[in-house]
Amino acid sequence: MEGAVVGYHSFLGSSLWAAALFAAISTAQAWDESKYPNLKGQWRRLGPANPIRFDTMKPPGRGQEAPLTPEYQSIYEASLADQAAGGQGYSTTHTCSAPGMPRIMNLYGLMEIVVTPETTHILIDHIHDNRRIHTDGRKWSEDVERSFAGYSIGNWIDREGLGRYDVLEVETRGFKGPRSFDTSGIPLHKDNQTVIKERIYLNKSDPHLLHDEITVIDNALTRPWSVTKNYRRVPIKQPVWREVVCTENNNHVEIGRENYFLSADGYLMPTKKGQPPPDLRYFNMRKE
Repeated sequence: MEGAVVGYHSFLGSSLWAAALFAAISTAQAWDESKYPNLKGQWRRLGPANPIRFDTMKPPGRGQEAPLTPEYQSIYEASLADQAAGGQGYSTTHTCSAPGMPRIMNLYGLMEIVVTPETTHILIDHIHDNRRIHTDGRKWSEDVERSFAGYSIGNWIDREGLGRYDVLEVETRGFKGPRSFDTSGIPLHKDNQTVIKERIYLNKSDPHLLHDEITVIDNALTRPWSVTKNYRRVPIKQPVWREVVCTENNNHVEIGRENYFLSADGYLMPTKKGQPPPDLRYFNMRKE
């Protein structure tokens, strides 16, 4: 009897192993890489180098003509005034906080796109710019953990019916903030109810040119704001990926609600004229 039990468990183990192997083979066979666009390689942003802006076809700052509500236009004007005085305004990335979406797609660093059967990964070595786009058919859930990059669900589309996907449609929700569109501090609403829709696809006549049509729906805006971002594939077979650590050599110091600057000799400096020093209430400066 004991031998029969051992034999049964041995048979069961072999069966489970065979089933797992069959499932793995089936998954491998179902994943046909040739059905997806070739997005391999290293991508860089096209457009003006500095300052980087949300709409690359328009001038920076007020020239972006962001369709802000009166309340958020006032917040933006305060941001511009603070920057003119030496501050950082509404932008928070000087402290190495995540830029969030849609600012991630401004591409402050080089981008890599990795397509897998269930997820498309957008990897950008900058601050916390990596994105995960789920393409496994999942539905929206109320339990999504909010993040600066948001939660993205995508769907591959065969526009021309040729049996090959050529567009990735993406919707992103579930944000936290604060977030801004660019370094000038164009703000998104504090309620973080932003919805971002994208269409990502290669140029038909140039396979090394990538387009991202982005539409932002946000309560800080009077209407949806749509732009098209363009990226060029770097013509290198074996690209070099630099490590970027935002905190390395970052001389910005945030104390309370004020941003200060660390001098070359290690002392705290003001960033704007008339800036008060930090509150030292917890330091006992009395001499014994």
